[in-house]
Amino acid sequence: MKAIILAAGDGKRMQPITFEKPKALVEVAGKTLLQHTISVLPKYVDEVVLVVGYLEKQIKDFCGDVFMGKKITYVTQEKKEGTFLAVKLCKQCLTPHESFFVLYADDLIEAEAVNNAGIHEFSVVVKKVERPERFGVITLNQDGSIEEITEKPEHPKSNLAVTNVLVLTPEIFNYTPTPHKNGEYYLTSALNELAKHKKIMPVYADFWFPIGTPEDVTKAEEILKTK
Repeated sequence: MKAIILAAGDGKRMQPITFEKPKALVEVAGKTLLQHTISVLPKYVDEVVLVVGYLEKQIKDFCGDVFMGKKITYVTQEKKEGTFLAVKLCKQCLTPHESFFVLYADDLIEAEAVNNAGIHEFSVVVKKVERPERFGVITLNQDGSIEEITEKPEHPKSNLAVTNVLVLTPEIFNYTPTPHKNGEYYLTSALNELAKHKKIMPVYADFWFPIGTPEDVTKAEEILKTK
């Protein structure tokens, strides 16, 4: 099984740390965010497709062709066009009809939830949060599958936030998302279309900590000390 890790962003909110290094190589508790991300992948994931862009040479030099026991393939995202198109750039690296992971290289997440997500053909790892309006929020169908994901709703219908860990198949590319007002194409929009035709299962995580700012690095290190 393969995993796509999105690591092309310029990490503007992490400045000044990201002036000279990509966000994926920012260290938290002695390990880069990329190492934290790859470390939670199940053993049956044997290849990582890294989507790179900003300061990509640093990531390539750091990981090489094999990293942490996984084969590494690189795909360059030259334009900032959104997460859907970033994943679609990897289409030629994927096996038809086979599920694959999608993760972002700037979140800390527990390994157990990631492993459980891989059981399903389509899944999204979710976490109960206190301020769901800051995230993508899911609502559920009566059978427990995902009905819809709403980005940063003013009045959230649930407290279940999307953690940016997904399991998909290449079928996702059949659903071209509506462009956001900023011109980018997001996976969330395509997932909502997919959910009308396929069951996308939520997988619940106990631990998830998104890293957005330098202050988050400090908070994350404090949290990890207690684990």
